[in-house]
Formats: sequence, C-alpha cells, structure tokens
Amino acid sequence: MSDALFVAGKAGKLNVITTDFDWKDKYNIWSGIIGGFFLALSYFGTDQSQVGRYISGKNLRESRMGLLMNGMVKIPMQFSILLIGALLFAFYSFQPSPVYFNRQAYSILQQQDSATAQRIETEYNSLQVQYAKQAVAIANDRDNESLVTDFKSTQQQISALRDTVRQHINRVAPTSDNGDTNYIFLYFVKNNLPKGLVGLLFAIIFLASWGSISAALNSLAASSMMDIQLLNNKEELTEVQQLRYGRLHTLFWGVFSIIVAMFATQMGSLIEAVNVLGSLFYGTILGIFLVAFYMKRISGHSVFYAALITEGLVVVIYLLDVISFLWLNVIGALLVVVISLLIPQRIGKEADAK
Repeated sequence: MSDALFVAGKAGKLNVITTDFDWKDKYNIWSGIIGGFFLALSYFGTDQSQVGRYISGKNLRESRMGLLMNGMVKIPMQFSILLIGALLFAFYSFQPSPVYFNRQAYSILQQQDSATAQRIETEYNSLQVQYAKQAVAIANDRDNESLVTDFKSTQQQISALRDTVRQHINRVAPTSDNGDTNYIFLYFVKNNLPKGLVGLLFAIIFLASWGSISAALNSLAASSMMDIQLLNNKEELTEVQQLRYGRLHTLFWGVFSIIVAMFATQMGSLIEAVNVLGSLFYGTILGIFLVAFYMKRISGHSVFYAALITEGLVVVIYLLDVISFLWLNVIGALLVVVISLLIPQRIGKEADAK
C-alpha cells in the first residue's frame, strides 16, 4: 500500500489540497470550501430526492439523524472513491494495461484504421515496459529524484498517446462513446477480480442504482405532478386519475434521464459530470429557497423571473468557461437574491394578483 501511494503521489495523483487561488482551477481549497458549501447546502437542503428521505422519517429526531449521517458519511465515502482511482493508477503502473480502456471504441479504430492502431500499439507497448520498470525503481529508491523525473516524462508520453488515440477514434467514429476514464474501473473488475466477486460487485452496483434512481424519478414525478399539472388543472382529479398521470410523469422523467445520461457520457469522469450538471441548477434552486425563507416581502413572480434570468446567465457563464463549475453554485444563489431585489415589486405583486 505504501509503495502504491508513493508512486501515485509522485505522479501527481494525490494532490489533496491546492491552496493557490485561481478562478478557473476546478479543485482548490477555495472553490472546494466555498463553492462546495453552496452545492452541499442546496443538495442536502433543497433537493427533493433528499428532502423526501427526511420527511419519510418516523419522527423529527430520526430525520435529523438522517441529515447528520449524510454529512458525516459523505466525506469519507467520497475520499474512498477517489482513493480507489489513485490505487488503480498505481496498479496499472506496475501491471500491463491497454492503450485504451474503452475497448469497444478502440475496436472501431482497429477496424477503420488498422495501420494507425498497430503503430500506436507498438509505441505504447514499448513505453509501458519502460514505465513499469521506472515505477518499480522509484518504489525501491524513493530518494532518487532523477528516477521520478524519468517516470513523470514517460507518464506524460503515455497520456499524450492516449489523447492521440481519442482523437483518432473521434475521427473515425465521432458519434460513439469515446471516453476512456469511466472504463478503467470496469476493465479492472472484468479482468482482475474473481468471477464470483465480479457478479457480486455488479449486483451491489445495480441495487445501489435502483435506490438512487427510484428516489430521483419519484421526486421528479411528484414535483411535476403537484406543481404543474394539479395546480393548473381546472377539474379535480380522482385518485385513479392521479395514479395514471403519476405513472406517465414517471415514464417521461425516465426517458428524460436516459437522454441526459447519454449526454453525460461525453463529459469525461462521471463523478465530475454529476457535480457539473448539479452546479448548473443547484445555485438557482438555493437562491429561490433563500429568498423564500429570509425575504418574504418579495413576491413569487419576482423570484420566478429572477430564477429564469439567473439560470440563463449561469448557463452562459458555463459555456464561456470563464470560471470553474463549483463557483456557479455561489453565483446562482447570489444572483437570484440580487435580481429579486432589483425587480420592481409592483410587477411581481400585479402578476401574483392575476
């Protein structure tokens, strides 16, 4: 374990805290504490999937314990997930690994441009042998900085070669899932774990996914059903009709989630993709709740217009890539509050009266 962590650290995979302040740096202590605070506050305080768990507690004490356990378990859980990634990097520093972990995408390149694939394979095999020897050397001689320099240089060459593979795959199959990051763990599970353990692991993944997906679809369907259909329906629906429409809402959000998941595969690491997509909306949602709790004199329509304007600005800021995504949570929350104050209350009250 110590050798694995040492090699991963020397390769720059264990940079836990970066104190330099940079608006465009995705992961430093400032964006993590400030942007992450707003993200967590919105997720655990306003997200319907989380709130649904709190209100399902048998009493207030149980709901509070659930919220407290969420906060206590979240950090070590995320740390463990990220540590697995660092250990996998160390594992494939010593053990043979493919030039591209997404084997399906790479097979397309082999079929469409076999000469390029063969040339890349030859170059990669040579680099990998050299890389494994260097990893063993720095693990045995930790004070030799020249070995570390050579190790990092080879690592950069391998990364550049994988980028070249990705570019060639995009050239021959631009519409396929060409990402590589999300397949590293799956490749390890498929090729290195015992068969019985593989089945157990996939069963656990499916069970965990069912719980999360069920909460998400139920929350989305309940929100759209209650806040859109029932509020705007002129006639009162029977319980049978509500059940039927509830199923249709669930079906709609299921299809919608599949489409979003297909889009998310193009965003690199799924852990990062989840936080990026959340940051686009969680700040605005948090801003709405802040106004509702602490600025009760502001009308509902004023907040609604402020949320629409804010969301448009957040999306534009993200597309222009002027700031790292965690700061979008701060920007969204504050903009809703400020714009709500700037909108003349007379307009909001007139809209509310109608």
